[in-house]
Amino acid sequence: MNVTAQDEIGGYVEEVRQALGGLPAATREELLEDLPEHLAEVLAEGGGTLVERLGSPSAYAAELIASAGIATGVPGSPSSPGGRFRDLRDRAGEATRRADVRVGPLLGYAKASDFLILLRPGWWVLRGYLAAMAFAYVFDDNSAPLGLLPRIGGSGSELVALLFLGAAVVGSIWLGRRGEPAGRMPRLLFRAGTVALAIYAVVGFFEADGYSRQSGSMDVNYVSQYDGVQDVFVYDGQGRLVQNAQLYDQWGNPIQFGEPGCIDSATGNWSASRSLGYPYCPEQAPFRNGGATPSPSFLTQPSPTEPAASPSAPGVVNASPSRE
Repeated sequence: MNVTAQDEIGGYVEEVRQALGGLPAATREELLEDLPEHLAEVLAEGGGTLVERLGSPSAYAAELIASAGIATGVPGSPSSPGGRFRDLRDRAGEATRRADVRVGPLLGYAKASDFLILLRPGWWVLRGYLAAMAFAYVFDDNSAPLGLLPRIGGSGSELVALLFLGAAVVGSIWLGRRGEPAGRMPRLLFRAGTVALAIYAVVGFFEADGYSRQSGSMDVNYVSQYDGVQDVFVYDGQGRLVQNAQLYDQWGNPIQFGEPGCIDSATGNWSASRSLGYPYCPEQAPFRNGGATPSPSFLTQPSPTEPAASPSAPGVVNASPSRE
């Protein structure tokens, strides 16, 4: 029996078990005692899936109850609200199985699920990466956008990030080889976590795409002199601070330094700036007019002056005495 058949039998038995949840445990186990062997024989005969051959698990559970002479109306039977919900769920599952069979030939397989099974190892690796990145996103106190490595603490070590990423991937592979948990609640939590990671992957993809499509600001970090520049303070000829200034190169491309935000010197927290240009943090200007801090040196240096011409009467030429 292949792995797919075992998974189908195990899933069918588990759903029948849930449909019989209102019965005493001893009675339920007695009804399910020979069910896996019976389902294996049904599959060996061919002719379709278990749902196609035997009906939905809730309907099959009702038949087991009726054949055992147990009173109907227990939770999980088709006449109860829970049974109707399960019947709707089984119908949705049956529609999914039909789609599985129809899409499979387009991928070169009898069922699309046969192709997806081959992708499981790749999903295990991707799941570990997404789990590490999600952990870094939730527990990192730095509001700067994440990079490609799960760094904790902003500018963490690349080695630590790689070790953490490797541990997450290995753990995800280990969980994948074990399969889904046996209990109902652990299995639901496991599936909910998988859905959450898939949503995080989609959101993260669009955010990364948005960052890559931001305005074509020139990054001047290639000039080592400006590697540590986080903010720019522009002063006019009278030493006054110019706010909301914009910087451009000779081609009209905007020049951007640092991140548009401020770091509180007291708490060390980073917050986004409300300024439309430079400086991002006007209150941190190094030179202030009338303050204790001196003005920039280039503004206080005396400018060269030309000697003023002495007035002369019309027709009179002033000349300096010549040396003979």
